[in-house]
Amino acid sequence: MLPGKNGRILSEELVRLNPDLKVLFMTGYSRDAIVHHGRLDAGIFLLQKPITQRDLAKKVRSLLSLPTWREPT
Repeated sequence: MLPGKNGRILSEELVRLNPDLKVLFMTGYSRDAIVHHGRLDAGIFLLQKPITQRDLAKKVRSLLSLPTWREPT
């Protein structure tokens, strides 16, 4: 838990400062609390706890291999 803001707001602020930043969210909440109509929002990468080191490594490797996403201007 972050005081005064959530992870999504923090990540948006950080990406504004560094557009090449890639963000991986991790949660212990039910997937239903994060997923909207069966889908994650565009550009959201999520790991749900509990996870293994192997799952974490695979997800990070996958995320880092993606091209940098930039919002259309």
